[in-house]
Amino acid sequence: MDLAAALTISARGMDAQSLRLRVIAENLANQDTTGSTPGAAPYRRKTVTFTDRMDAALGADTVAVQSVGHDPSPFPLKYDPSNPAANARGYVKLPNVNSFIEMMDMREAERSYQANLSIMQVSRAMLTRTISLLQ
Repeated sequence: MDLAAALTISARGMDAQSLRLRVIAENLANQDTTGSTPGAAPYRRKTVTFTDRMDAALGADTVAVQSVGHDPSPFPLKYDPSNPAANARGYVKLPNVNSFIEMMDMREAERSYQANLSIMQVSRAMLTRTISLLQ
């Protein structure tokens, strides 16, 4: 495998982790978003699923986002009869977003992104040294 292929593989990993970070940011931004009518569903947490794809041109497996789905876990309820989204019993459905889980996912995505960036930096340095030897 040549260094250009290593750069491409790392770039695809960074793209996948960038999308994951955007989804996490959306989840955190909407962690307090309830419905606007009585009994309406609040924001539902989004999840990212990855898959590996064989790239024939590179001759290697690369990562790709398979899908952006929704977390099927139930919505927690909070008693707040003054909320416009409260049901007949006074309970409001809250988003199924847990900020602790989102922060841990964010740290994992950050580490994966950083690892791919490090590979790109090393590959670039090796290419630069090779070019300087040829001059």
